[in-house]
Amino acid sequence: MNDYVIETRNLSKKYSKNTVVNSINMHVEKGKIYGLLGKNGAGKTTTMCMLLNLVSPSDGEIFLFGKNPRKYPTEIYSKIGSIIETPGFYENLTAYENLKVISKLRGNYNPQDINLILEMVNLENAKSKKFKDFSLGMKQRLGIAAAIMHTPELLILDEPINGLDPIGIKEIRTLLKRLTHEFGITILISSHILSEIENIADVIGFMDEGILIEEISKEDLLKRLNKFVEFEVSNIDLACEILKKLELKENYDFTIENNGIICLYSKLELRDQFNELFVNSGINVKKVNLCEENLENFFLRMIQNN
Repeated sequence: MNDYVIETRNLSKKYSKNTVVNSINMHVEKGKIYGLLGKNGAGKTTTMCMLLNLVSPSDGEIFLFGKNPRKYPTEIYSKIGSIIETPGFYENLTAYENLKVISKLRGNYNPQDINLILEMVNLENAKSKKFKDFSLGMKQRLGIAAAIMHTPELLILDEPINGLDPIGIKEIRTLLKRLTHEFGITILISSHILSEIENIADVIGFMDEGILIEEISKEDLLKRLNKFVEFEVSNIDLACEILKKLELKENYDFTIENNGIICLYSKLELRDQFNELFVNSGINVKKVNLCEENLENFFLRMIQNN
């Protein structure tokens, strides 16, 4: 039996006649980074708000750490840290001072704990710097610091890399991987940035128009990415004519891209023979590449087939 930190059963949310989340079944395993991937408006934030009891579901069930959070709210939500919107801090206070205020409000102030948390999020050298002087990446890392001060077992982060530059994105990526690998924290992270979810997540949940289309592990995703061969040729019309004639005998799946490249999606093992056929027909083959579709193309294909 899988050890799910988060499990939903037919979880739905409707606002009047508008279904924002439509009967989703989510499974987040302990110690994993689960990436909830979808366009803006796909229902990611609403799903997270329901998990955190910030929004009431219209239908379905939620189980956190194997229990119904409505029956054990104090026990369960004390194990969770979250960032749903941009974290709010006092502009004129330092990183240390902001965390000190938060910890005192929670009743668990300990100077050593604050220093440890600042080290974990790589802000130990900026603990005396005022929040107003922080970069956006530093602000996000301080937000994560505030979310993990009570040593949660689960971290729920809504678009934590939104608006960050490449350096800031790398910092957050490194931090989240460290929190999982070194401290065993399970992470649910949402994003519309496909490449980052691909880089960080162990499991990806593809969401569109309120529907959780599928959950795929990184290993299975790599197996399911379509492979294809690109032919860059001197005479694309003649090359296409040859392929169309062959298609009458065999089912060859190919497309012509805007840059004048032919992409062949079937019979890839015959690419050398296609190359020879083109050359013998007087076509100069400038390039032959064996390629693999990226996560963006895979996601678009899933949406189209849904």
